Amino acid sequence: MQNNATDKLSPLKKLTTEQQDLVNQIINFTDQHLQNNYPAIFTIYGDAGTGKSVVLSALFDQMQKLRHDKNSNFYQTNNYFLVNHPEILKVYKQIAGSLPELLKKNFQRPTSFINQLDKKQKKADIVIIDETHLLLSKPDHYNNFYHDNQLVEVIKRSKVVILVFDPYQVLKMKTLWTKDRLEKITHSYPYKKYYLKHQFRMNASSDLIDWFNSFTENMIIKPIPDNATKNYDFRIFDDAEKMRKEIVKRNKEVGLSRILSTSGYPSTLDGGKHYIQEGKFKMPWDQYNYTSTPWAEIPETINEVGSIYTCQGFDLNYTGIIIGPPISQVPGQNKIQVNLDKITDIEMFKKRKDLTDPTEIKKLEERMVLNSLNVLFKRGIMGTYLYAHDPLLRKTLVSLFKNKQNKSK
Repeated sequence: MQNNATDKLSPLKKLTTEQQDLVNQIINFTDQHLQNNYPAIFTIYGDAGTGKSVVLSALFDQMQKLRHDKNSNFYQTNNYFLVNHPEILKVYKQIAGSLPELLKKNFQRPTSFINQLDKKQKKADIVIIDETHLLLSKPDHYNNFYHDNQLVEVIKRSKVVILVFDPYQVLKMKTLWTKDRLEKITHSYPYKKYYLKHQFRMNASSDLIDWFNSFTENMIIKPIPDNATKNYDFRIFDDAEKMRKEIVKRNKEVGLSRILSTSGYPSTLDGGKHYIQEGKFKMPWDQYNYTSTPWAEIPETINEVGSIYTCQGFDLNYTGIIIGPPISQVPGQNKIQVNLDKITDIEMFKKRKDLTDPTEIKKLEERMVLNSLNVLFKRGIMGTYLYAHDPLLRKTLVSLFKNKQNKSK
């Protein structure tokens, strides 16, 4: 079993016919626009787990090979691969260290890329952006970014930009994106777009994927699909500690199994760590990862709770997900509600000068909270376990799961 992210994102991984056709399509698009003196943009849309990063990895590798071909328009082009996620960037740099055509210096964070090109007074030819939904869309002192929009600045410094985008993975106000906001920028240039729809990551049935989506997109608690556990280990727990013990078992069996949680747990520093407590369950949040190894691949992190910051973009074999205090059930209805006053992630809702309508702001903030849960829902390849903090939601989910089990007997 491949548990390394480097193996899963390797350009050597065999692509499906659709993926290879898409790579060829983008290479042709790039070839046509490289000689122009204005930018062109190719956008790939796709939900979590639809193979967006796999396509980009293979694409960049093929382009970097073409830059050594004297008969190609790609010959000696100056190309970069950008991602605004430190954990994913580590994986790409590891891959670059193992293949001669890929250099670590070509894989960068967007701000580093912008500042470096400005310092050298140079432009890039081709820029590939993974996780475009993580690009800054406002100035951010913390990231030393003082322009208004990272995508706009990358396009200004490039001939062809290839990007992937998922509006349901937008998680913070400083990285606020919608499809409309994106296309207002991309459609100002020659552009092409493509939609990836096949779910590669999860072995779950399409009905269970729809159930997850209905929960986070429509805020409706539907009955558990009859085939939810067919070829997939889906469970709902009424005890977070029991769920943790099951995840530890799965980790011993197949590895890469972790507990994950939404925001909503106030800081209760104990021994310098921020703990999450649910009954007998007590574990610390993920710590900042100073190593070159992704968080989930460090054996000791079985004793930590992962967040969107450490698991977004990665595969896990099994996930035990804690649905925290910001999400609860509406009494008397099979609907969920978002409790913005329970959010403990202070980075999530930084104010923006371009947003002043309280109703719009509230709607966007609620969407980001639900997006963060959707990101967690889409991690588990072989299984997903759930536990809800809200007593009413927990009771409803456990009851629905028991009903599903009784129907299956």
